[in-house]
Amino acid sequence: MAEPVRNYPKLALQILDEVGGESNIVNATRCATRLRLVLRQTPPDAKQKVAALPGVITVVESGGQFQVVIGAHVGEVHEALMAKTNLSDDAGNVEAPKQSVANRLIATMSAVFAPFVYILAAAGLIQGLLIVIRMLWPAFTDSGTDQVFSFISWTPFTFLPVFIAITAAKHFKVNAYVAVFCAAAIMNPTWNSMAAQITEGETIRLFGISLSPTTYTSTVIPPLLLVWLLSYLERFLKKFLKGSAENLLVPLISAVVMVPLTLLIVGPLSAAGANGIANGYNWLVEVAPAVAAAIIGGFWQVAVIFGVHWGITPVVLANFDQYGYDSFQAFQTAAVIAQVGAAFGVFLKTKNKQLRGVSGSAAVTGIFGITEPIIYGVTLRLKRPFILACISGAVGAVVISFFGSRYYAFAGLPGMLTIVNAQSPDNPSSLLGQAIGSAVAFFGALALVYFIGFNDPVEEVSEEERQAEIVEELSESAVAAYDAVIDAAESATMMSSPLSGRVIPLTSVDDPVFASGAMGSGVAVDPSVGKVYAPFDGTVATVLPSKHAVGLISKDGVELLIHVGIDTVQLKGAHFSCHVDAKQQVSKGDLLLEFDINAIKKAGYSVVTPVIVTNSKKFSDVLTVPRTEVKHGEDLLTAVTLASAGHETASN
Repeated sequence: MAEPVRNYPKLALQILDEVGGESNIVNATRCATRLRLVLRQTPPDAKQKVAALPGVITVVESGGQFQVVIGAHVGEVHEALMAKTNLSDDAGNVEAPKQSVANRLIATMSAVFAPFVYILAAAGLIQGLLIVIRMLWPAFTDSGTDQVFSFISWTPFTFLPVFIAITAAKHFKVNAYVAVFCAAAIMNPTWNSMAAQITEGETIRLFGISLSPTTYTSTVIPPLLLVWLLSYLERFLKKFLKGSAENLLVPLISAVVMVPLTLLIVGPLSAAGANGIANGYNWLVEVAPAVAAAIIGGFWQVAVIFGVHWGITPVVLANFDQYGYDSFQAFQTAAVIAQVGAAFGVFLKTKNKQLRGVSGSAAVTGIFGITEPIIYGVTLRLKRPFILACISGAVGAVVISFFGSRYYAFAGLPGMLTIVNAQSPDNPSSLLGQAIGSAVAFFGALALVYFIGFNDPVEEVSEEERQAEIVEELSESAVAAYDAVIDAAESATMMSSPLSGRVIPLTSVDDPVFASGAMGSGVAVDPSVGKVYAPFDGTVATVLPSKHAVGLISKDGVELLIHVGIDTVQLKGAHFSCHVDAKQQVSKGDLLLEFDINAIKKAGYSVVTPVIVTNSKKFSDVLTVPRTEVKHGEDLLTAVTLASAGHETASN
């Protein structure tokens, strides 16, 4: 289960260590939520160990990849991993483990599309916003402002081959500038004009071969195949060309070979293949729309589990390129929204505080079309909610199909925010059907999960947490009692906390001498930071040679012992450093000691620190300020002398 984590470089190094180190990694890429590693071999228990790391949602082994699902912060982890290693430099010099053709295709699609999916999503949101504005303000249509933002929204789709050239060049280990050169060449406006002439009946030949009128703006497969073939050509050329000859002749030969090859063979065949697959899907939608909708709405999230969902992107883009609309994303939206509904159902139903927090945050992420945190953190983990969400997604998609709904603007991450993409004046029922079907998917999943239920995990409460709850419940009365004693006191010496951490009653300390009060009254702190500060102005009475304890005397005569850990005298000063000497004058807030919490715990010792007034019998009482957590410098103890010896004192 993912836990909040901010130290992404640390997480990256932990993952690196668990998967066998840099030498075991062939390639490291990322998508919207996953760190995708290609390993030479998977170490035993690596999947379980990585999945258990704070900040990791789960681990999936699919498509020949070791996929670490992290969520929205995957970019920081990937960036830290690449900064700490030489993977980007050495990946091209190692031989990747053999994978099936299907696994290689999945890995390629993920590596190519994932880096710029948010660019497409942002452009899709602009298109959706324009649709809403045109609906509410017809006069806006075709205005200069509308035209400017319209071409902004279509820019990443128009120049999609350039984006693909950049990411594919990285994946196939090709010079990115050469790849962009070739991709931009097939998109040149002059070629578009020539293709238009061919469409009108004119014959244009290259090397005596008639050219096809295929254009390459917004295409996926042609630039992808271009860069793939370019990788073989480039490696071949580099065997014979070195130095300045390589720098000049590789781009030259690459352009004069790959661009004509694409125009003559690669482009027409690949474009026809992508359009053929899209047409096959569209045929199913025409013949049996409910069947197509049920399949996509019901099983789309299964594809997400295995990380194979990027493979459908070329089909979707081919639909937009050919027809200006697409039904796949309309149905896909129902599948996404159903998972969000299921997560909200878990949020409302569960009595487990941790699960409620995870399901709530995951559901919010799902609103933006990212469902991995929902799937791995909530629904798939509980099993039944995932199945119920798939059923609701299928039903919602079938309802959408009854209205003939389509998406008329590409949605990089289909979900609640992209429903408006179904609006079209040529298909008035499209948006209505999309909204109704999405509502069925969302509320259906929520209701099924809430009323059918699931095996709600029992929340384990530690003794410390139970004690904290008791303290919280009694806090008001404790504060009132504390205030009453202070008000009745003739004198009171306030001592701030020398450490930051969790406050523990002295009676709970695992040492009979301290717990019994034989050393005096006080309290203990389980420190979160290995530093001890002076709690008042005074004098250092003693500093033990083992540096684990220090005694102080305040100006009011309070003698205080700060004893870091239990039995830590056995360490003989290891992991401790002292910054004061005996008889030294100190001011409140001065640093007294430092200690290494992790090293002490690793050595087998507790770091729970008793803070004791050793001359407590001199006072009527020593009170602990009612609190469960404390920071150094905040009030912790008060030594009081009551005006009347017979006055009832508060219990410590």
